[in-house]
Amino acid sequence: MAVSTPASGDNEASLATYGGLFVVTLTTLMYEIILTRIFSVTMYYHFAFVAISVALFGMTVGALIVHLRPERFRDVDLKAQLWKYALLFSVSIAASFITQMAVPFSPRWNLIAVYSVVATCVIIAIPFVFSGVIVCLALTRFPAKVNRLYAADLVGAALGCIAFVLLLNRFDAPSAVIAIAALASVSALIFASDGNQTRGMTLACVALFGFGGFALLNGIMAERHNPMLRIVWAKEAPEPLHDYEKWNAFSRVTVDGDFYTEFPPFGWGMSTTIPEDLRVNQLTMTIDGGAATVLTKYTGDPKETDFLRYDVTNLAHYIRSDADVLVVGVGGGRDMLSAFEFDQKSVTGVEINKQILDTTNGAFGDFTGHIDRDPRAKVINDEARSYLARTDKEFDLIQISLIDTWAASSAGAYALTENTLYTKEAWNTFFDRLKPGGVLSVSRWYSLRGNKPLETYRMTSLGAQVLKDRGIEDPRRHMVVFRGPEGGFQTSAATLIISPDPLSDDDIATLKREAERLEFPEVITPTYAIDDTFAGLVSPDGPGATVARFDEDISAPTDNRPFFFQMTDVGSFLNGSAFQDTHVTRPALVLAVLALTVLGLTAACIVVPLLLTTKRSEHEGMLPFYTYFSGIGLGFLLLEVSQLQRLSIFLGHPTYALTVVLFSVLLSSGIGSMLTERIVRTDKVATLLAPLAVLLVAIVVFGLLTPSVIHSMDDQTTPIRILVAVGLLMPLGLVMGMPFPIGMRVAGTRPGTPTAFLWGINGATSVCASVIGIAIALLFGISAAFWTGALAYVLAV
Repeated sequence: MAVSTPASGDNEASLATYGGLFVVTLTTLMYEIILTRIFSVTMYYHFAFVAISVALFGMTVGALIVHLRPERFRDVDLKAQLWKYALLFSVSIAASFITQMAVPFSPRWNLIAVYSVVATCVIIAIPFVFSGVIVCLALTRFPAKVNRLYAADLVGAALGCIAFVLLLNRFDAPSAVIAIAALASVSALIFASDGNQTRGMTLACVALFGFGGFALLNGIMAERHNPMLRIVWAKEAPEPLHDYEKWNAFSRVTVDGDFYTEFPPFGWGMSTTIPEDLRVNQLTMTIDGGAATVLTKYTGDPKETDFLRYDVTNLAHYIRSDADVLVVGVGGGRDMLSAFEFDQKSVTGVEINKQILDTTNGAFGDFTGHIDRDPRAKVINDEARSYLARTDKEFDLIQISLIDTWAASSAGAYALTENTLYTKEAWNTFFDRLKPGGVLSVSRWYSLRGNKPLETYRMTSLGAQVLKDRGIEDPRRHMVVFRGPEGGFQTSAATLIISPDPLSDDDIATLKREAERLEFPEVITPTYAIDDTFAGLVSPDGPGATVARFDEDISAPTDNRPFFFQMTDVGSFLNGSAFQDTHVTRPALVLAVLALTVLGLTAACIVVPLLLTTKRSEHEGMLPFYTYFSGIGLGFLLLEVSQLQRLSIFLGHPTYALTVVLFSVLLSSGIGSMLTERIVRTDKVATLLAPLAVLLVAIVVFGLLTPSVIHSMDDQTTPIRILVAVGLLMPLGLVMGMPFPIGMRVAGTRPGTPTAFLWGINGATSVCASVIGIAIALLFGISAAFWTGALAYVLAV
């Protein structure tokens, strides 16, 4: 078999080579990250890892094409090849995106659904294949400059993380994708101009102005809520044209409804005793197509909010009057209006997503009554845990009403993503900010389509465990749970009221009286539990024994394993119950379908072709290379994925983590790659091993120190946290950027070494690691994923 070998020196890496490669990786990362944002709407937020996996898969396939078809990539016409593939990259971004938007996505366990998953992954991988061809050519055809080219590759990718945020704050996501396609055509223009390719420059300009013009026009039309290109399928259903739609790097916010028609009030758990003639004006605000809240017309008349007295989420207001209230997740302002309705002394609303605040108090401020201007109210754009950790203010009531943080639904959509609110560490922070006798009110779903009250079980388990850890012997004196009536789709909500101090007899009596009046059934009180599971969870011995006996995982989540909505465990996979399509197991089923799809495509399109096209004799002496590039591929992605998850907790939002981690790791890795040119000599073993030894030490130090450093910064603002995260990641990324160019330089000294083949091996293991990392974190914790990555680097050394 013919193999791709490094150029002999006929090709020189010009400034245009660096520039074109920089633009390709810049736009590749922009497209990869924006897919995670779009998938949050069309699918669910945990599909972020799918975009990463598919991007890696596509780029590895591109490298494999270079390896298997060397006659197509001759050194004599390399510059022509570069501009052609750059142009294909640009055009395919737009074409594959439009095609993928037209494919209904249904991750279920049947043939049609699996086909839709596979088709989606293949379609979105196409642009990354062309990107992979370009990157592979650049890194294998100029071996003397591989360090600098690899640095240009990584720095371009790092800046793509920042450019994504800037772009999406200006454009809607579909228009932004076309704008990225336009920017990608600049790389074709650079490559074509380097070789004086008139035809290439002409076609690149056509793509640049064509895509750029369409993106601008569609963006203007989107501002007027009538775009030509928009999302038409979301969460397995047709997506209507919304009355209002706005994107940013956090979310897509839409608003629909009738300004002038009154309807029965919407609520999470409305009492059956609510007057039948009660009517209000409300609009529906939806975040990422899944998390719904309401905008309520409010002019300051208390009668407009009387309906809030009939909602189970507001029970705590009956026992804490004239209170200082904190609302976590302002949304459409409903919980803040509840504080007004109960004539509380003050209400502070904390919301991390500025777009939600701008929609509620800006675009629809006249409708909602500009509640942020009420003298009793204070609205803060911040992450709740961060704000509470650093504020000196204490509260009588902290309210969290069915907050899924970003984008979730009753189908368990958020189950594979970290949630900063439902962990032991978070609830300890909440308790610490309560006044003596203050209470935390948390509402979650009780029954979903008639299923067991798993979210309420786990919420109760979490509360009981936090109380036990704080040395409280009888948790039943500190917590009560009441549920609302069953509404449509056999769905009801429950509210837990919990305090680090015992609830008084008057508190218990008042809650029971009001709950009986409003027909809210008791779930847990000091003298009653609706079933043996709830009774066991609040026993003086703690919830541990009951949790261990329960079929699903209802243990208290921690920051190391913060998947509140994910209730399947290793046993569920081993006995096959995780593969049943139920409310509880569906998140695991989605993960299994996607993992099998990604791994199957990797095997079919990368591993099998490599094995079938390679003679046995060509493997002689290559085992160290295979092991090395496999190890650094696994290690790099496992460490990266684990830090994405860990810093989602620290920074408060997956988008922050994605941007900060990728930027820091890629930029510092690029610098590390540059440094290898100065410090590594292929003829001296010591200079080869030294950076790898430093890397192992850095990984151990990082793994041991990071949790404590992060915990010590709990009271810092988001900008300071970002700086801390960058400071932690940059030294690690610096040495993580060295193994690949070191391996490539050593491989380049061995005659006949198929360097593109090694690139493919590295990419294949990276694809697998992006899936394996999620699975390990889900089942065993984020730290386990990190240390598995460390072991992979040990294997490489």
